[in-house]
Amino acid sequence: MVEQVKQVVKKEVAVQDLPGVGAATAEKLKEGGFNDLISLAVASPAGLAEVAGVGEAVARKIINAARDKLDMGFESGVELLEKRDKILRISTGSKQLDKLFGGGIESGGITECYGQYGAGKSALAHQLAVVAQLPKERGGVEGSCVWIDTEATFRPERVKQIAEANRLDPIKILKNIKVARSFNSDHQMLLIDKVSDLIAKENLPVKLVVVDSLMSHFRTDFHGRGMLADRQQKLNRHIHDLLKLALKHNIIVYVTNQVMARPDVFFGDPTEAVGGHVVGHGMTTRVYLRKGKKGTRVAKMIDSPYLPEAEAAFRITEKGIEDVDLKE
Repeated sequence: MVEQVKQVVKKEVAVQDLPGVGAATAEKLKEGGFNDLISLAVASPAGLAEVAGVGEAVARKIINAARDKLDMGFESGVELLEKRDKILRISTGSKQLDKLFGGGIESGGITECYGQYGAGKSALAHQLAVVAQLPKERGGVEGSCVWIDTEATFRPERVKQIAEANRLDPIKILKNIKVARSFNSDHQMLLIDKVSDLIAKENLPVKLVVVDSLMSHFRTDFHGRGMLADRQQKLNRHIHDLLKLALKHNIIVYVTNQVMARPDVFFGDPTEAVGGHVVGHGMTTRVYLRKGKKGTRVAKMIDSPYLPEAEAAFRITEKGIEDVDLKE
């Protein structure tokens, strides 16, 4: 008989109840995105001091108090398995593509699709933004979508086309997609911080966050090898913010990425996603999209915690993403 161990959960403590946090400091922390104990517990003293307007000694005291009040215990594999049962999945519209993703694009992590222009990255994003609003029996998660547009790729007319082709109300679908155009990497990061506010303050049932594309602004804002270290450090923080958002709210995060050609590859496909090891290690699932024969697209699973390497073909039509006819 397996003995079940019950964790002792400490009583939830409000931020303003911590030592050294008054009403004014609590308000500043809230404005800076420190709304709960976990955000304080993992903060750096210097960063917290800057946001709260206090000395580093006081900031360190607040952080230690948050860590003391927060239950940061380990979880068993059984408990994590039970959490996996709550994972949400959005259908891509293609059965073969869904199979490649293990049943659909899942929540609680970051899914990256990279490839050359015209490979279908943004097309898949438009499809997901529509399907996310459908009931679960139709492959959706009954939630809203937030789209961070870095390259002016969002097209409401494409959403309208997909909705009408699938006999959905296009106005209702478009109302549930919140689009924000970002103009640099700082703005992009700020918009991700504001997604939590949309969920908490506006009670918006956000279940999908699209970033199209992830690296566009970072490549522009940080050019040359002399700025590479600063870029990668900032990019790493951005990716961790996306992952925290996905885990905290059980959200599907879908990002697209640009590519480059590796000059040291003489045989085979030299295409590689930009962003280096920071992006490679930060993504939960990585898929490479490319153009196939007769107007098809091919998706190849590059990296996943549990899914095997495989390929799936799909087609982009007026209805969105569809399966390729095997007779073709």
